[in-house]
Amino acid sequence: MAAPQSTRAMTASACIPETVHGTHMYKIHNYGVYRGFGVGRCIKSTTFTVGGHEWCIRFYPDGYNEGSKDYISVFLELKTKNIVVRAMYDLRLVCQAIQPPLMPFNSANIRDVPPVVFDTRNEKLGAWGCVAFKKKCELLGSSYILDDSIIVACKLTVITLKDAVEVDTGLIGDIQVPPSELVTNLTKLLGAPEGADVYFKIQEQVFPAHKIVLGMRSPVFWAQFYGPMRKEHRGITTIPDMQPAVFRGLLQFIYTDSLPPMNDLDSGECEEMLRHLLVAADTYSIERMKSMCERKLCQRFDQETVATTLALADQNNCNMLKDACIEFINSLSTMDGVLASKGYKHLKRACPTIFADMWEKATKTRKI
Repeated sequence: MAAPQSTRAMTASACIPETVHGTHMYKIHNYGVYRGFGVGRCIKSTTFTVGGHEWCIRFYPDGYNEGSKDYISVFLELKTKNIVVRAMYDLRLVCQAIQPPLMPFNSANIRDVPPVVFDTRNEKLGAWGCVAFKKKCELLGSSYILDDSIIVACKLTVITLKDAVEVDTGLIGDIQVPPSELVTNLTKLLGAPEGADVYFKIQEQVFPAHKIVLGMRSPVFWAQFYGPMRKEHRGITTIPDMQPAVFRGLLQFIYTDSLPPMNDLDSGECEEMLRHLLVAADTYSIERMKSMCERKLCQRFDQETVATTLALADQNNCNMLKDACIEFINSLSTMDGVLASKGYKHLKRACPTIFADMWEKATKTRKI
């Protein structure tokens, strides 16, 4: 008698949360009228709907509390009563130097924000935001204010958790493919002496690197190491006129495709670092890095720094940044702050033809 054959059953289920996305733009006209509005007093946007729930933006011109009176505070409030909602949100100021205004979000932003729970049954959890959102003194003369108006953008993803459902086992598969480790592996090479075949000296610091990685990312490095006019690089190559922190940032982008973190820098130091990184990216023809620096600088200059940034943009063929600077200068009711800045003298000396572009754009704006 034949032995009974054994059988193996395989079933599978999956839990798939439902997400609904939305963006709301809140424009505050006559921003100057609200200065001195009072600590803890807010002005609210209209109610908007995302994920079947009602929301609004709360804007505190003089801060949420005494500890934040030197800042503006911004919150996202859930208006729907007696409900718990899980969501991811991102609140940003909009750069108005470029018309139409430059949106501060990209597709990856919201995924980098951790979800929070809005609970209108508890008054302390009905709104989330930032108490020290932006220093008031940094807003004056910045690219965030145009014609005495300011725009707050809110990107919101509402998450609805669902029960697991049965799915076809073919959708699961027996083999789990691990995530890509390419960037992680390249990051491990950053600054590692293992396998390094070229060394750079910047001031008193020496940086090990790998020719093939540098050449893969930069056509300038490729020509230097592998082109017909290449030279044998023995010992240490000295790079003058560059700061160690800037070269370190250049290497980080080459190995990781990301700009260095600047959380420990204040606003002025961050802007200065971005300028240096842009010049480095232009020098080595790394266009993606250059565009990322250019885009970040579009959101940072003010009356004191716009002339310096404009000269940088003109000298490094950054047309988007150049147009943003000119648009910002032409939008000012008075040029006193720009004329008094240190960068203005350099702009007149190094880029005299830029004033023709400014005059031409101003004329076209008036005609419109």
